Amino acid sequence: MARACIVGWAHTPFGKLEDPDVESLMARVSGEALAHAGVGAEEVDGIYVGVMNNGFSKQGFEAAQVALDQPVLAHVPSTRLENACATGSAAIYAALDFIESGRGRIALVVGAEKMTAKPVVETSDILLSASYRKEEADINGGFAGVFGRIAQTYFQRYGDRSEELARISAKNHRNGVANPYAQMRRDFGFEFCNAVSDKNPYVAAPLRRTDCSLISDGAAALVVADEETAERLQQAIAFRTRQHVNDILPLSRRDPTAFAGARMAWDKARAHAGVTLDDLDLVETHDCFTIAELIEYEAMGLASPGDGYRVVREGIAEKDGRLPINPSGGLKSKGHPIGATGVSLHIMACLQLMNQAGDMQIPDANLAGVFNMGGAAVANYVSILERRK
Repeated sequence: MARACIVGWAHTPFGKLEDPDVESLMARVSGEALAHAGVGAEEVDGIYVGVMNNGFSKQGFEAAQVALDQPVLAHVPSTRLENACATGSAAIYAALDFIESGRGRIALVVGAEKMTAKPVVETSDILLSASYRKEEADINGGFAGVFGRIAQTYFQRYGDRSEELARISAKNHRNGVANPYAQMRRDFGFEFCNAVSDKNPYVAAPLRRTDCSLISDGAAALVVADEETAERLQQAIAFRTRQHVNDILPLSRRDPTAFAGARMAWDKARAHAGVTLDDLDLVETHDCFTIAELIEYEAMGLASPGDGYRVVREGIAEKDGRLPINPSGGLKSKGHPIGATGVSLHIMACLQLMNQAGDMQIPDANLAGVFNMGGAAVANYVSILERRK
């Protein structure tokens, strides 16, 4: 089976944007991604749209909105996908399946979310749809409270790692200064991130404001093509492997600190790709909360359970460390517009592999890992990307 390649992309800044809705955000990136790929809209065989929505807007049916800006796409099959915070990766993987099955040669993937138009209280409630409401709807702090509870359990089992969480936050904010798309391009420093203050209060103890990703607007798009088509285009990023593993939704039915589905996805990815973590030059991972990044170190195999703090203390994940993690600044600095996040993570890796990441660049990056998860490690996607041309 021929592998599909990423051949073009586009990315808005993330933040509180003036764009009134998802339609306008998608319009900003869809045509630009096609132009970057060097293909015309008339060549697109399928469209895959990632938008969570679930109450951010009364207007749904986002799959039909891409053609409003690109009328030539009006009759192209278009499908919307939703998989909580992994919505963008779900759209990418569906497009890859479409191409690799031979049903089409070129597909457009667009991920977007407009989150800032709602009051924070409403946004928090909408985000709880990524948890198991029957058991978790009353957790204080909304979805942040879900991860606050995970952090509490982790601390009870392995010790208080608040300092390490602050160092993760400081790292990602420091990296994000170099990211032109980032919502928060400011180096807060470890001391600020580590202290509880009026400017950095607890959101869901033990998580402080600097431990939580931002409410964001934004869009990202990429174009995927079959290998033969990719050969005639200017750039091509191939998937050495891509793995998707789910876990049970309720936290009560699993160890919430194990991220077992994420671990399985990483194990399968390394085995299928025939690589070890030492072969990777960087990883863009899903740091919706700093406790998530800490546990992800363990899930990907950088440390045994409970020892993720060693990755922090030894500087392994720093930009100049053995395995740089989130050189883009991650969700913590870049922002987290739900439907766009999975697409953005892949684009950040593509920029590195094309040596186009500017001041974010990891020297001689040849192999990049991407981890995107929906919910509290429920839908887990791992991609390992390499430059084809």
